[in-house]
Amino acid sequence: MEGIPPIDPYLTRYQELEAEMAAPDFFQDQRQAAMLSREHQKLNALIEQYEELNKIHGEIADTREMVNEAGADEEIIELAKAELPELEEAFHNLKHKILISMIPPDPTDSRNTIVEIRAGAGGDEASLFVGVLSRMYQRYAELNSWRIEPMSSSPSEVGGFKENIFLVTGEEVYKKLRYESGVHRVQRIPVTESGGRIHTSTVTVAMMPEAQEVDLDIDQNDLDITTMRASGAGGQHVNTTDSAVRIVHIPTGEMVYCADERSQIKNRDKALKVLYSRILEKKQREEQAKYAAQRKSQVGTGDRSERIRTYNYPQGRVTDHRIGLTMHTLPQVLEGEINSVVEALQEAEYKEKLEALLDGKGMAS
Repeated sequence: MEGIPPIDPYLTRYQELEAEMAAPDFFQDQRQAAMLSREHQKLNALIEQYEELNKIHGEIADTREMVNEAGADEEIIELAKAELPELEEAFHNLKHKILISMIPPDPTDSRNTIVEIRAGAGGDEASLFVGVLSRMYQRYAELNSWRIEPMSSSPSEVGGFKENIFLVTGEEVYKKLRYESGVHRVQRIPVTESGGRIHTSTVTVAMMPEAQEVDLDIDQNDLDITTMRASGAGGQHVNTTDSAVRIVHIPTGEMVYCADERSQIKNRDKALKVLYSRILEKKQREEQAKYAAQRKSQVGTGDRSERIRTYNYPQGRVTDHRIGLTMHTLPQVLEGEINSVVEALQEAEYKEKLEALLDGKGMAS
């Protein structure tokens, strides 16, 4: 059919998965089995939808022929004319759904995500907004039935955070949170401002897919691991034992400090999880930069240095600069209702990927 890639590569992949799933040792690796089973289900749905599209395509051809048939009964022609727009709309909607399904999935879409929020320009006001964004993402997680696990934080003197890191686990977490990486700008009157002037502050957000062993080959000799006494608030225990852990990846200079747990082992595990995910994200950003150099991206690279959104309190406005989306629903957004923004960004990305797919550059192999 015109305007849609052939189904053959997807049928071939479906048959390959059928053979793999029939193997006696298929379920030995539970994680791999679950991933392949999900791919199998999606391909099965795609093939069924493609068959349905073919059926509707045939019905449209028959109906048009009926409308144009010479000497046909007028009542039948009128019925056919009335039915044609519904068939064409059903065809258009299903075709769009199939094209979206044909876009090769990102292997990190189903990953858990490490959220790293840091205060940027604006001093105390920026650190307070780190707390606001932290709550926004935690509320969004609750709305999606995801779970939150604190990783590391550095509270500020005024009640916010200089830095806050937490892990979000659940279904397709990174698929939705990936668009949030970048610089978030807030415009509001600080509580300490006596003159009523609006201040502009920035917060940096990094959304990092949780790294897995297959993603990175890190030499343990490249890790400088130091234990020390935790500094700051935390009670007598953390101040008198070497529970805090600092890990430096020597080749990249990436450093993670974790002192949230009383257990040195738990702090080490959390620090490693953050470190590996940072390195993976850096690797992905480098790959995205190469891609962006070849093809201009509509939704940005997701680089943490790119200004992506403004939250304007006086006007109750939220603006996403990547797609020119403006909404006057600031209170709802700050309560975690960001699905409309996420869906708009997904649509913009799908549009770009569909162009590549129809150009023959993004088809399944």
